[in-house]
Amino acid sequence: MQIRLDPVEIGTNGDRVGGTVLYPALAFPGVLFVHGWGGSQEHDLGRARQVAGIGAVCLTFDLRGHERTASQWETVSRPQNLQDLLSAYDWFAAQPGVDPGSMAVVGISYGGYLAALLTELRPVRWLALRSPALYKDEGWELPKRRLHDDPDLAAFRRRKVAWEENRALRAARAFQGDVLLVEAEHDPVVPHAVIENYANAFSAASSLTRRRIAGADHAFSGKPQQKEYTGVLVGWLREMVTGAREREASERVAERKRMRQSGESGGRG
Repeated sequence: MQIRLDPVEIGTNGDRVGGTVLYPALAFPGVLFVHGWGGSQEHDLGRARQVAGIGAVCLTFDLRGHERTASQWETVSRPQNLQDLLSAYDWFAAQPGVDPGSMAVVGISYGGYLAALLTELRPVRWLALRSPALYKDEGWELPKRRLHDDPDLAAFRRRKVAWEENRALRAARAFQGDVLLVEAEHDPVVPHAVIENYANAFSAASSLTRRRIAGADHAFSGKPQQKEYTGVLVGWLREMVTGAREREASERVAERKRMRQSGESGGRG
């Protein structure tokens, strides 16, 4: 995040004393929200406003097959929606004021599945998944709607799936950033087994934070559950972003101290 640390001199009664100014980063972390199947960017705007309050730039957007492109609902495929996410990420990371090295992605259900796939293709520092869906790799090019015609899909989501057997889980296995994994207590769409499969796959993550929201259904239709999830998400992102800023500031101070000590020892030679 490029914390700046500049030496300054301050005049005082005809004399001068030295000081150091630490500037916050000129570019801020980016948080990209990915809605679920049948959702829209409107579902994320409230949370995005709160996340912006911790000092991050946020982007919400609509996947193809939704809102203005709802006519593609029956035909849009996973590759097309993944390309939507890639395009949104690339546009966002190139914006002035966004630090491309400090990108967070927040995905819900199908959006969580796409977010996991994204980590194979783009740098992601922080990954937050709420009830991330899991699909078979077969039928990759089929319209997304047709995936639910598979009579085995529900059973597939209730069984243990090794990370080697699934593209999204392979991406999770390779991910080395920080992860927030949120589960709904009463979720017949993304049952507990799916959450366990993702959790087991994230074995190389820097950290894995898990939360189970009591009383929540898949859509988080209850207001108390929505509020609790928002609190969990914003609190986790605040911890991640603030911690990263503090570490960088400490590293810059330590670096300056080493340089001064090196100069002093060299001067004694």
